[in-house]
Amino acid sequence: MSGSSQSTSQTVKLSVMTLAVMNITAVVSLRGLPAEAEYGVSSAFYYLFAAVFFLIPVAIVAAELATTWPQKGGVFRWVGEAFGPRIAFLAMAMLWIEVTIWFPTVLTFAAVSLAFIGPDQSWDQALAANQYYTVAIVVGVYWLATAIGLFGAKAFAPVAKWGGLIGTILPAGILIVMGLTYYAMTGHSEIALKAGDLVPDLSNFNNLVLAASIFLFYAGMEMNAIHVGEVDNPTRNYPLAIMISSIATVAVFVLGTLAIAIIIPKAQINLVQSLLVSYDDFFQFFGVPWAGSIIAAMLAFGVLGGVTVWVAGPSAGLLEVGRAGYLPPFLQKTNSHGAPVTLMVLQAVLVTILGLMFVVLPSVEAAYQILSQLTVILYLVMYLLMFAAAIYLRHSQPDRPRPYSVPGGKVGMWFFGGLGFLAALLAFLVSFIPPAQISVGSPATFVGLLIGGTLFFVAIPLIIYALRRPHWRMPGAKFEPFSWEPKE
Repeated sequence: MSGSSQSTSQTVKLSVMTLAVMNITAVVSLRGLPAEAEYGVSSAFYYLFAAVFFLIPVAIVAAELATTWPQKGGVFRWVGEAFGPRIAFLAMAMLWIEVTIWFPTVLTFAAVSLAFIGPDQSWDQALAANQYYTVAIVVGVYWLATAIGLFGAKAFAPVAKWGGLIGTILPAGILIVMGLTYYAMTGHSEIALKAGDLVPDLSNFNNLVLAASIFLFYAGMEMNAIHVGEVDNPTRNYPLAIMISSIATVAVFVLGTLAIAIIIPKAQINLVQSLLVSYDDFFQFFGVPWAGSIIAAMLAFGVLGGVTVWVAGPSAGLLEVGRAGYLPPFLQKTNSHGAPVTLMVLQAVLVTILGLMFVVLPSVEAAYQILSQLTVILYLVMYLLMFAAAIYLRHSQPDRPRPYSVPGGKVGMWFFGGLGFLAALLAFLVSFIPPAQISVGSPATFVGLLIGGTLFFVAIPLIIYALRRPHWRMPGAKFEPFSWEPKE
């Protein structure tokens, strides 16, 4: 298999448009659009801000890291080359933990989608807001995705492929076309579409709180950085692909968000339900109310497709690192299909426990928000380490061959890496502040849960690293040492 893929990469090159589409598919998701719809026209400012200061730096910096250190390990390899295995294991673990916390939020979207398959919107909304229903769907769908993932890539690849097309790309296009057509026909909008509202009141700190979650909208671009070596003339074409995919991604987010804001009054926007309500309202206007149920089913299937990939992917990456001596043997177990069975089941148990937050917190929306912000915080820990490592390695290993380099050499790395680091740091700090727009119960409890959750999840990999033992390393583990380590 590896030999086949190697020869293919030597003869088949990715076009600019192919890589751009891959990037769009990896990044675009519709479930977070209602959070930004509350900002109306100014949501475009936040999307552009996050794209310039975060999306583009992530893509360009990760491309240099991926081509300079192409060995197995990904972010573990990159951070480890700079700061050693302890911090590298922390960065890798943040990906696994972050996606574990992310699952209940994306599965909440699946629960809402399933609720809206029914014909009665008022009944659908009541069901979607029911905490016990949400927990049942979150836990049930996740264990189903885990069961599929345990059968390996042959089982989940078709679900993921069709889930992306049917559950994200087609619904996004339909939402945007309906929004533009509705506005062109009626000239009516629930928000004032004034150019003067584009730049928000940045003196109001509350305006930045929900907007901080927008950084996670763009997370994942680093995954495709590994393909930069498969692009003809990468110095020119890779940045071009990034520019095209960034513009297209921003366009989908901005137009999709405005479509929701056009049809849903600001006071009625709900982070969990408004996307589905928007589809229903548009279809009612266009005289095809039955189509809302079809879109709801498509979105739910899209979530299942995405979750099945993420169930197996981060666990497989953590397994590779773990076998090099960083995880105890019982967490390294695989089944006959090569799936990391213990890690995947452990993740499912954690998702089940986190799902209970929907019963403990005052509303589904409050639970959704706190899990979303905790996800952002932990993912940003990884990004902060990645940007810091990239800048450090430019100085500690200046002579290492770099098939793709950040434009501008060391100055360029300081610019793009520094830009990304500062933007990630700002979003990290802002994410601890409870949003004024959402009822989250006691603000002190909300902040306490975020701080406690962050400290707890950061401590876990550091404790595991401190307890590691020589026998944890699996015999025959093919994990190349860091460049500063002696060769075995």
